Amino acid sequence: MKKILMLSAFALAGLAAAQDTTTPAPTETAPATTETAPATTDPAAPATDTTAPATDTVTTTEAAPAMPMMMTAADAFTRAQEYAVQADVAYPVPFYDRTLWKAAVDASYMAASQDTSNRAYDAYLAQLYTKTQWWINAYNAWNTLGELNDTEKEWASLSAAKLAYIALQRGDRTAARAYVQKGMSWKDSASLQAIMRRL
Repeated sequence: MKKILMLSAFALAGLAAAQDTTTPAPTETAPATTETAPATTDPAAPATDTTAPATDTVTTTEAAPAMPMMMTAADAFTRAQEYAVQADVAYPVPFYDRTLWKAAVDASYMAASQDTSNRAYDAYLAQLYTKTQWWINAYNAWNTLGELNDTEKEWASLSAAKLAYIALQRGDRTAARAYVQKGMSWKDSASLQAIMRRL
């Protein structure tokens, strides 16, 4: 009988130990779940990190030499053209938020800011704004240039048409009409005509 009681005591102790083992198990499962959540976040993080450093890398690497104290206007203009050529190859669609396009626009802006008397710098900056679809900056840049050549008139008219369309989409017919009229003064286009018909 004593042996049975002792065996029962061992069995109960084993059950208690088993229960103690079971109790930490959920605790271990909880951290495992917690670890799984970051693991789910981690694949997204590299994607974000990959994008962010790409911008930071070029911004850090390219921006350091592009500082006004370290680069003349002519050098910045040359650098802007080099970045733009590289960007044309690297990206199927040009946008300012693409690393090389941003570097091109920023270098061009630096050149135009350092030498305000050089019309070529201003025209190139306006062209880059248009190409990277930064429509309001493009429009303003073309508008301040004064007399435009035929190619510049096409670029300027495009920026006006895009802004007119955006204004029309948000229901601002007055702004849309003003953009259309200014765009037509540069160069009439099918886009401007189509927007005018909707006003």
